Order: sequence, then structure tokens, then C-alpha cells
Amino acid sequence: MKILITGSNGQLGNELIGILNAGESEIGQVDSIYAGAEVTGVDIGNLDITDFHALSDFVQGNQFDLIINCAAMTNVDACECDYETAMKVNAIGARNMALVADLLGAKIVHVSTDYVFDGDAKTPYCEWDAPNPSTIYGKSKLLGERYVRESCERSFIVRTAWLYGYVGNNFVKTIIKLASERESIKVVDDQVGNPTSANDLAHHILKIARAEDYGIYHCTCDGICSWYDFAKEIVRLAGLTCEVVPCTTEEFPRPAPRPAYSAMDNLMLRSTVGDETRPWAEALSVFMKNQKDW
Repeated sequence: MKILITGSNGQLGNELIGILNAGESEIGQVDSIYAGAEVTGVDIGNLDITDFHALSDFVQGNQFDLIINCAAMTNVDACECDYETAMKVNAIGARNMALVADLLGAKIVHVSTDYVFDGDAKTPYCEWDAPNPSTIYGKSKLLGERYVRESCERSFIVRTAWLYGYVGNNFVKTIIKLASERESIKVVDDQVGNPTSANDLAHHILKIARAEDYGIYHCTCDGICSWYDFAKEIVRLAGLTCEVVPCTTEEFPRPAPRPAYSAMDNLMLRSTVGDETRPWAEALSVFMKNQKDW
């Protein structure tokens, strides 16, 4: 099997490559179909997914069986300030990847986000709930989803949220840094969602990709909390004495509005390949024990 992973230097791309090389994740073994897979990882430094001609030239002579598109412009505030780049990367780039997959007869897994929803719900979003993004980031990702589904029949859309992994920057590492330097930190307690380990997400992407149940999936760790709850658990697990103080979103104005409620339900996972995601606090505990470099 030949696999192409875009955004390979990011949290999720790095996790996918590591799991494929090891043959297992923190959850368990991956399917034997991936044994000996030839994995090609690319990032912005060696492939621009917004350039279709460069992309098609790159795949010439490479009969990829599976493409996992992790490449995205994920800085929500930067997207709000640079509409054109957000649309090029998150929408046009996604379309280009799907077109190439279709030309190759390959499957594509495209990673999307909870930001396609407006955050006004009171119960977890299911895959059939109507998207209604309120940010440029969310709008660009939703358009990317639609392009992928229209451009390649063998496509999976996998939405996730509040992602953290062993490489790059994320909320967990930010909280550790701040809590190590200060006596107290303020964290919003009026935004609710699902903290998600990149390891759990990568494990399930590989489960989804081996199947033929094409469509939209939600994939987050089990359980719901606020950013404040998340931060408190991070500080506790790190053994730090910093006080975590709850505050409101209004106290931290940002260029892009954050969804108040973006929890998602992994209904399609449960209905198809099975949901093995860990409770968010359990996955976080393992991450904290394994992470050596803060």
C-alpha cells in the first residue's frame, strides 16, 4: 500500500506517520493491511497543495492507494484576517487533493473541524446536523468539505476538535508554559467541547480509511468539558501549583469568534468501524506521561 500524507510536519501528520511505522497507537494495533506500507509525507516546504499542476506533477508515477489530507491553515484568527489565503489552502487545496485522489482511483481522508458549526447547540453535534460556520476558518473548511465530496467518490470527511499532539504548539503546551511561569492564569469556562488526542484521531483515521463507508465522520475523544476544566486537569497532572481561574470569553476578545458549544458526537464511528476513543482525561494523562519536552 502506498500512502500520501499532507501536512506531515503537523500534530496529526506526525502522529499518523509514527503509528504507521510502529504498527500500533496508544489505543492498540492498527490493521495488518498497513504492514509494510510505503508512506510519503509532504508539507508546505516541498509541496504546495494550492497549486494543482505542481500537485499533479508530484503524484505522477506514484500510484497512491490512500491520501490523508492533514494540510490546512488552522490559525483561526489569521484566517479571519486573511480570507484569500484561508480559502486557497482550506478550500482550493482540499479540492485539489480530492481531484488527484480521484484521478489515481485512491481513497482520500480529509480532516475538518468543529468550526463548521456555529456553536449555538445544547447537545453534541451529529454528522447530520446542518453546518453554519461563523468564522472565515469555518467557512473555508466547510467549502473544502464540499469540494472533497464533489470531487472524489471515495472520500471520507473526518471532523475533529481541540486537538493536541506531541509535536508543534497546542493548548496543553501553552498551559504548561504559562502555569510554570505564573502564580495564576485565567481560562475561559464558557466554551465547551471535546479535547482530542492526535494519537486517538490518527488511530481512527486509519480504521476509517480501510473501510468503504464513505461520508462524514466526527472523531473526538470521549467526554465534554470547558477550556477551564481542560486547563485545570493539565495543571494538576503536571504537578504545578499555579491557580487556574475561570473567566468569560468577553474578557479575551479575539478577531474570530469562538463557538460556545462545539462538542461533537461520534455517531458514524459507532455505527461503522467502531469508536475506541479514550475518555479525554485518560488520553491526556498518557500524553502528559509521555511528553518529555515542554
